[in-house]
Amino acid sequence: MSESSQTTWSVYFIRTCSNSLYCGITTDVNRRFNQHASGRGAKALKGKGPLTLEWHCTLNDSRSLASAVEYRLKQQTKATKEALITGNLVLKDVIKHDLYAQIYSLS
Repeated sequence: MSESSQTTWSVYFIRTCSNSLYCGITTDVNRRFNQHASGRGAKALKGKGPLTLEWHCTLNDSRSLASAVEYRLKQQTKATKEALITGNLVLKDVIKHDLYAQIYSLS
């Protein structure tokens, strides 16, 4: 893939059968979820099914910023992640303002 082609990155949460949440980034949420569900995704999810795609958010064409959002989301409490999933919080409320501004100024 060339640098000139734009790829849109997304961040997502997957819930395991034990009610834990896995956070990741991808350029294709459905493809990546299917990989996780079939056991070809992250090792952390193997044998933890059935899996449910709980939430995803399209970001922009910067993998580094998507990784920064993923990192910030992983640092949040379970309660904050659940509030994001249920819609009681929005991404802007959860990550730092400067990161949010970078993400949506590049779109």
